[in-house]
Amino acid sequence: MKHDLNVIIIIVSIFLLTQIFGLFLINKDISSIKKIDDAIVIEHQETTLGPRPETTGFSSFIFLSMAVLIGTLLLLLIMKYGKVNLWKTWFFLAVFFSISISLGVLIEYELALFFAFILSFLKMFKRNVLVHNFTEVLMYSGLAVLIVPIFDLQWVFIMLIVISIYDMYAVWKSKHMVKMAKFQAKNNLFAGLMIPYEQNKKIHLKISKKIKRTKVHNALLGGGDVAFPLIFAGVVMESLIKKGFTPQLAFFQTITISFLVTGAVIGLFVFAKKKKFYPAMPFISIACFIGYFVISLF
Repeated sequence: MKHDLNVIIIIVSIFLLTQIFGLFLINKDISSIKKIDDAIVIEHQETTLGPRPETTGFSSFIFLSMAVLIGTLLLLLIMKYGKVNLWKTWFFLAVFFSISISLGVLIEYELALFFAFILSFLKMFKRNVLVHNFTEVLMYSGLAVLIVPIFDLQWVFIMLIVISIYDMYAVWKSKHMVKMAKFQAKNNLFAGLMIPYEQNKKIHLKISKKIKRTKVHNALLGGGDVAFPLIFAGVVMESLIKKGFTPQLAFFQTITISFLVTGAVIGLFVFAKKKKFYPAMPFISIACFIGYFVISLF
């Protein structure tokens, strides 16, 4: 078992919460459902950042792939030249924009931007486990709200396959994914779920480098491992709506994927060895595909 059982339960529960809350926001963000030429068309409201990229199909796949590639290259350059302040600025902006999109589904845009700024400030300068993980739930839900409407079922399948292959290469071969995770954790600005704890003792509420008296471990789950299955599930949910399901029924049907993916994450934590890094996306993707197959049976 990679971490203490109570730590695994907490981080997996936050993961499941993110998946379900994200689906709820995607569903709520639907502004209208129209039937045009015997096809059901789903329309979404604009985000706090304005209109979504006007891409579909292959273009959406390229858009997201380039975003991941550019983001990875920038972080590797930041690590190489030790530009921590640049990473902090980039991190703050990413947190602010994604949280604002998430909150913008629930409240007026002006308020969403205001509270997004407050939460981003707390995440950067008043770090603790509760703030860190609460904002992560909002961040990846907001990212899914932005991305899901520009993807279709075919290309979201391809996206998961490609990102799984990349994840295996980045963790097992080049190992740059491991280096990036360690860099982020060291600077207390990890993009993903994180629970710091003492072995067999207690969970630390504060995220700080000042804790040196005891060996503190970090249970980590990368942001991509949280975001990509949520994006997949969101696209599946919208595909069900396009088949004639009501948004409510499509939501509850799609939660099947969320639970199966959570099971895969539990398996990773339970069977993984300590001090070793594993690519999560291949296992998560398989769970996503199984979930889609199960839903297709109904």
